[in-house]
Order: sequence, then structure tokens, then C-alpha cells
Amino acid sequence: MQPLRIGILGAARITERAVLVPARDAGHRLVAVAARDPRRAADVAHRHGIERVHDHYADVLADPDVEVVYNPLPNGLHGPWNLAAVRAGKHVLTEKPFASNADEAREVRAAATAAGVTVVEAFHYRHHPLAHRLRALLADGELGELRTVEAEMSTPAPADDDPRWSAALAGGALMDLGCYSLHLHRALAPWAGGAPRVRTATAAEWAPGVDRWLEAELAFPGGATGRARCDMAAAHRRFTCRITGSRGSAEAADFVLPHTDDRLTVTTGAGTRVEHLGRRSSYAYQLDALAAHLRDGAPIATDVDDAVDTMQLIDDCYRAAGLGPRPRAERP
Repeated sequence: MQPLRIGILGAARITERAVLVPARDAGHRLVAVAARDPRRAADVAHRHGIERVHDHYADVLADPDVEVVYNPLPNGLHGPWNLAAVRAGKHVLTEKPFASNADEAREVRAAATAAGVTVVEAFHYRHHPLAHRLRALLADGELGELRTVEAEMSTPAPADDDPRWSAALAGGALMDLGCYSLHLHRALAPWAGGAPRVRTATAAEWAPGVDRWLEAELAFPGGATGRARCDMAAAHRRFTCRITGSRGSAEAADFVLPHTDDRLTVTTGAGTRVEHLGRRSSYAYQLDALAAHLRDGAPIATDVDDAVDTMQLIDDCYRAAGLGPRPRAERP
């Protein structure tokens, strides 16, 4: 397969595990990087063999050798720079959430459609065998009819000045953590009669308009219910999910980062067993899926339509909790 030619916006910490290491291992080209701090960009380039350092993000978009842009910028800058990248004719792998709100997400989708480029939201967990196995347990009927979906995302608090606490940069626990829980609910919709809707949501604020935690109760058309809880100032890290059907249940120890704990506990009338789904990085599976899509036309589950629908569910949760969707950041 012809290697992807990747350009990177910023020097965020997640970049190493999300793209740099998987790209190197798979033989893709790391073409260019730019960051607000040129020294950080130069350091990342030196340590990971990135071919060149640009002065500005816009220079990465203008680089003719760059084919795919990876966007790990703060939440509020996802939408503007995704839009700028697709208008420059680049494919995009963007960190979640896809944009600040659903209206902005739809604008990015329209631009990507007009430009004929692919935009993929980095819900990497969805490409790991554990996520496929959860869906297979419903598809083959072992768990019976879906009854409940529960997902919890919690981490200790970032520093007070972290962008994830910034209202202007579309911060909040749901944006940073809970989006995974909502995405999981949406991914199980084929076995629940359709996509979930928000019944109720409650939240506590860290700062005005910025949620420290949020809990949403969801309902599926087929009668199943869901619960998504996220907390960005918890005592411990916890990324668990449990799906329960009429014949049994399945619980993942870490559905978001299964390469750190790949246990899936399945309980049915036949007993309880623990399956291990593999420690290969979910980020590596994600990059494989993107390459297969761009080179061979393989379908990809986390496409731009999926991203818009997830952003709409996020907005609905914020409205139900009385906080309202995140505001757009200024254009680049």
C-alpha cells in the first residue's frame, strides 16, 4: 500500500501515541509539522523523523507533499482548522470532538463534500477488535435483545489553566470525555431500533458554562435505555462500559483504550467468561482503517456523517443540562 503523507498541526501530547508511533510502525511518511512554539515543533520533528518544520499551521495546509492533515488542537480549534484543511484540498484526521457544535460540524461536512476529501473523527476505539466484538455479541444474538447501555468516563482533573477547562475553546467534561460514551451508544443503534435521543441530562460546572461532570439518560426507539456519565475531576481514571441484553451482558474494562486493558467479561446463562481482544494500539487500527479507506475505498465507520450526528447528540445533552452548545472559536 502506498504510504500516507501526513502533516501535523501542533505538538499536542496525544500526537505521539495517536499518529507518530503508528505512522512510523506502518511505514507512512511524516511530512511536516508546525506548532505555536517552534522549538516544540523542531523537537517533535527531530525525535520522530518528521521531514520538515513549518512556521505556521497554514504552511502545513499549503505543503504540496501533505496529503492528510492530523488536527489535535484544542477543541475550539478543531472546526476552524478542519474547515481550512478541507478547503486546501487535504484529507483530515481530527481529534474529537469534531467541532464546537453541530452547526459548525455541518459546515465542515459541506465543505468536505464540495472538496471531495475525507474527514475522519478520531474515535480510535471504534476500530479495535474489542469494539467489533461488542457489536458481534449483539449481532449473533448471544446477548439477546439490547436492554441497557451504560458507559462511564472519568479522569482526575487537569490543571486549572488547561484548555479543556476553557469556555472559549469549547471545553468541558462532555466534550473531552463524554463524547466517547455518546459515540458508543450511537454505535450500538443498529440493535436498538435506531439512534438514541436524550431524555434528561444533569451537570455540575467547573467554571461558568463549562461542565465538570455531566450525566445523560438516553432512550432508543426499540425500548432500550442508555446512561452516559463523564467526570473530568474524579478521584480515579475509569473508562468502562456495560451492555445488557435479554440473555446476558458484556462489560469492557477499558473500552476507550483497550490496548491498556483488553478484558471483556461476558455473562450469559452458560456462565461467565473473560475474553482478551488484544493489546495492539487502537490508534494503530485507526490509522490502518484510514489508509484502507483512502487507498482501497474501504468503508470507515467514523466518517463525517457519523461526526455530525455525534455532535448533534452532544449539543442535545448540553441543552438538556441547561448549559447550551459550545460557542465557536474565532476563525484562523
